[in-house]
Amino acid sequence: QVQLVESGGGLVQPGGSLRLSCTASTSLFTTYTMGWYRQAPGNQRELVATITSVGTTNYADSVKGRFTIARDNAKKTVYLQMNSLTPEDTAVYYCNAERSVYPRGNYWGKGTLVTVSS
Repeated sequence: QVQLVESGGGLVQPGGSLRLSCTASTSLFTTYTMGWYRQAPGNQRELVATITSVGTTNYADSVKGRFTIARDNAKKTVYLQMNSLTPEDTAVYYCNAERSVYPRGNYWGKGTLVTVSS
């Protein structure tokens, strides 16, 4: 079982920035694809960004050019730098860890709330 602990959420004004962090409890961190997802009230959970074990990144169109995902394998931590935030970015942000080879696994953090409001 992999534990994921997110931090960094909060209230920010439109146009502002936040950095989310997610630390994993597994010694196999380097072999996981890490991702950030978000869920706004009344909406389904959606992909924000992912980063593979070799550093390949993928972003939702809605955040391209504004958000950056990065990982620090030594710290077993994945980050999401969010710039130029808008009220539409308001959501609970969830960290995800996925490993497609043995031992397979797909794990979620409990989420951190990001509120963009003036």
